[in-house]
Amino acid sequence: MTVFRLAMSELKRMTGGILPKLTIVAMVMVPLLYGAVYLYANWDPYGNLDQLQAAVVVQDEGALTKDGKELKVGEEVAQTLIDGHKFDWQVVDTPEEASDGVRDGQFAFALTIPKDFSANLASPENFDSATQAMMSVTTSDANNYLLTSIVDKVTTQVHESVAQQVGEQTANSLLTGYGTIHAQLVKAADGAQQLADGAATLDGGVGTLKTGTGDLVTGTNDLVAGQTQLVTGAKQLQAGAAALNKGLGQLETQTATLPDDTKQLSDGATAVSDGNAALNTKVQEAIGSADKLDDAATAAISDKLGSLVTDGTLTSEQAGKIGAALAKDAASPSITELKGKLATDAAAVQKLADGSAAVAAGAQKLAGATPALTAAIGQAHAGAGELTTGAGTLADGQESALDGANQLAAGATKLDTGAGDLKDGSSKLSTGATELSKQLRSGAGSVPDPNDKDKQNAAGVIADPIRVDSVSQAKAANYGSGLAPFFLVLALWIGAFMLVQVMRPLTVRALASNAPAWKIAVGGWIPFATVATVQAIVLYAVVHFGLGLEPSHPWLTLGLLLLASMAFTALIQGIVALMGTPGKFVVLILLVLQLVSSGGTFPWQTTPEPLHIMHQILPMGHVVEGMRHLIYGADLAPLLPIVLGLLGYTILGLLFAWAAVSKKKTWTLKALMPEIES
Repeated sequence: MTVFRLAMSELKRMTGGILPKLTIVAMVMVPLLYGAVYLYANWDPYGNLDQLQAAVVVQDEGALTKDGKELKVGEEVAQTLIDGHKFDWQVVDTPEEASDGVRDGQFAFALTIPKDFSANLASPENFDSATQAMMSVTTSDANNYLLTSIVDKVTTQVHESVAQQVGEQTANSLLTGYGTIHAQLVKAADGAQQLADGAATLDGGVGTLKTGTGDLVTGTNDLVAGQTQLVTGAKQLQAGAAALNKGLGQLETQTATLPDDTKQLSDGATAVSDGNAALNTKVQEAIGSADKLDDAATAAISDKLGSLVTDGTLTSEQAGKIGAALAKDAASPSITELKGKLATDAAAVQKLADGSAAVAAGAQKLAGATPALTAAIGQAHAGAGELTTGAGTLADGQESALDGANQLAAGATKLDTGAGDLKDGSSKLSTGATELSKQLRSGAGSVPDPNDKDKQNAAGVIADPIRVDSVSQAKAANYGSGLAPFFLVLALWIGAFMLVQVMRPLTVRALASNAPAWKIAVGGWIPFATVATVQAIVLYAVVHFGLGLEPSHPWLTLGLLLLASMAFTALIQGIVALMGTPGKFVVLILLVLQLVSSGGTFPWQTTPEPLHIMHQILPMGHVVEGMRHLIYGADLAPLLPIVLGLLGYTILGLLFAWAAVSKKKTWTLKALMPEIES
């Protein structure tokens, strides 16, 4: 007996009448009813939310911004919701009416926008009174538990939309303020630059002032030194004037008889002058007489010698010698000296006469001027007294002036010190003003000054700073497509489980035969695999062509479903064959464990830790993962271990069946009369 003959024998038995055929058809339809109908009911629930009525209450009274713009965000939000047709929005007048509608089930939920909604949205313009705007959402889990989660998502979107819109307005105002600050900082920088220029000029002027005060200090010190000398000189002048006054007094006393004395001197000098003049006349006459006498003697001797020569007493030669001798005697030193002395004395007498005449003239003038001199000496004496008094006053004044000069020097020193401090301050002021201008200009460069386009762009970025650029490596088309992997696999397990309710895991006829255990096991499994294959094909066809599921790898998807059907039926048939009726309970337990551990809805990692082990060792979770990769178009690398795993589960199921055949080949009383009938 071959494996296929065993399988065909069981299949003929199962299709021998109308009712068995209908039973097989019903078994084929079980996965379809479970998987396809459930997916049909939940194919696109989010696309039908507009069938739900939701209440919106708008109490917003609006607000005015600082720039005079009127805000009515509440009305805008309500109108946006109504125009979006996400729900069947109904405008309700009061929150009480909306709350009653939610309680009665008339409304799925209610959204209330309060009176101060716009005012609070505009409040960030005043940092000290900024208040969050609130929206009130009323829900009831009695209407639907999942509806609360859907509403939370919708209100979150409304919140983000309004926050972005208001954030853009606030950011725009903020950026406008930045522009104003930038302009003011530029003006401040210009003003600071002017201040810096003025401070530099002031610093230069103060430098000049400092130089001037230094010169003033030097000058006042020189003034003090000069004033000290003046005081000393004034005191010396006072002393000298006193001495002069005293001397002039004595001079005045001593010269009181000077006019008479000079008169007498003039008269005597005149007399002397007259005597000297007479003497000079006599001397001149004597000189003239001596010359005449000398000339007469010479002439007489010459005449006498001539006579003697004439008389012949003497020869001419003797007369010449006698004349020469007499001439030599006349020119002797004694006579010459006498004549010279007489001439010299005559010259001295002449000088004396001239001098005495001059003295007489001077004495006469002196005698004439002496009365004026004595009068002048008296006046000088009186003036010297006044000079003494004035010199004393001058000395006192100079001492006062010296004190003033000392005070002036001290003040000039303080002024110079102050000018030095002022110079330091003006230098710091100039440096600080320059630095202030530099920093203000740098600060102005750091403060944004956006144009309208840049403000609009930056406001959008500030209001919504994060943009999630989602890159979907594999994406489900809708909610139904997201659930399809789980429910398709789950339907196959349920379909295989239902098969053991109407089909025998092992035939008694085969067990009674001499066929090998493995043939009986495989022959008992093939009918299950055949019907499960039809289940998988029908389920896939309806979901694909009827509901519109479009797998990225349609043939591979169908192949994985068929392979899963083989593995599921092998496991279920083997377990039930080995354990009998209790095996059906075990299969049911495995179904429940896989429902909660396969990660069909939530990721399996979110389940409790003990269920993680179930996920790893049971097949459904791995098949769900493989279906997702095939339907959504993800990486196909994980499929190989999944396929190998399903083949392993198939072999494991067949091993269970082989063990059951080996066990049941030996007939026992318990086998003939089981405790629980299938």
